[in-house]
Amino acid sequence: MISRSTEIKAQFYDLDPMNIVWHGNYARFLEQARCELLDHIGFNYLQMAATSYAWPIVDMRTKYIRPIRFGQRITVTATLVEWENRLRIDYRIADAETGAVLTKAQTTQMAVHITTGETAFESPAPLLEAVRRAAG
Repeated sequence: MISRSTEIKAQFYDLDPMNIVWHGNYARFLEQARCELLDHIGFNYLQMAATSYAWPIVDMRTKYIRPIRFGQRITVTATLVEWENRLRIDYRIADAETGAVLTKAQTTQMAVHITTGETAFESPAPLLEAVRRAAG
């Protein structure tokens, strides 16, 4: 499995009226970790577009365990768990200091041909090659 982590500090603008991170901001946290992972694999969004495929998220699941509070440092880890027919990434958000798990999430992306709009039910070769290289 290929994983990458990024550390984020919860900012004032992330909070809701109850002074915890608003649930909609979690997608942004996941995106930051996903970009770190895709950069590491060598198949980031610019490289995806160069293959004539877009990779929209078709499913996103989030399990909130404990709230994230203002100023809290978190570690968001993205792990590639499936890539042959779709791109599935699992996430774990943990308190950076204690390691306590705060959130678990998952995204699924499908390859869609940019010109025709057709969904590819097998991942295009450039992704498979990038994963093989990154896995070493």
